[in-house]
Amino acid sequence: MWGRVITRNHRSRQEQEDVNFNSEAMTNFIIKTHRPGTNYSKPHLFILNKGLNSGKPQKEPFTNSFVILLQHEEDCENFYFIAFSLWQTKFWHQFLIGSVIPFLRLPDFKNEFTPRAKTMMEEHEQHQKNITALKLLQQKEKQFHENLILINDLRKAILYRYCNK
Repeated sequence: MWGRVITRNHRSRQEQEDVNFNSEAMTNFIIKTHRPGTNYSKPHLFILNKGLNSGKPQKEPFTNSFVILLQHEEDCENFYFIAFSLWQTKFWHQFLIGSVIPFLRLPDFKNEFTPRAKTMMEEHEQHQKNITALKLLQQKEKQFHENLILINDLRKAILYRYCNK
C-alpha cells in the first residue's frame, strides 16, 4: 500500500499553524551553525554549543556556536532571556553528547528550543515581567561586581601604602 503525500493544501488548519509558528507571541527565526567571519545584517544572538556551558547565549560570537537570526531587536532581547533561562537551569545538559568535550547538536537544539521558546512566550505579560526582573537582577549583579572591584582596589592601595612606608 502506498502512503499518501500530504501537501500543504491537505493539512488541517491546526497543523499549518504548528508548522509556521506564526502567532502574535511567537516570531519567525532561523537557527543555524555560526561560521567565523560571517557578518549578519539581521538582529541575532549566539549560543555556545561546546563544553559544559553549552546553551549559553551571548551577543558576541563564540568559536563554537549556533546563531539565531531574528526579525527585530526586541525579539533578540526576548530570545536572549529565554536562552539565558534555559542555560542557567542546565536544561541542555541532558542533550550533551561526547565524553571528553561534550557538545550540543544542532538538531537537538532546534527541536527543543523552538517549542520551549513558543511556550515561554505564549503568556506574553508574564514573559515581559520575567524579562524585566531578569534585567534588574543582571543590572544589580553588574553593580555588585563593580563594587567588589572597587573594594579590592582600595584594599590594594591600603596594603601598598602600609608595605611601602
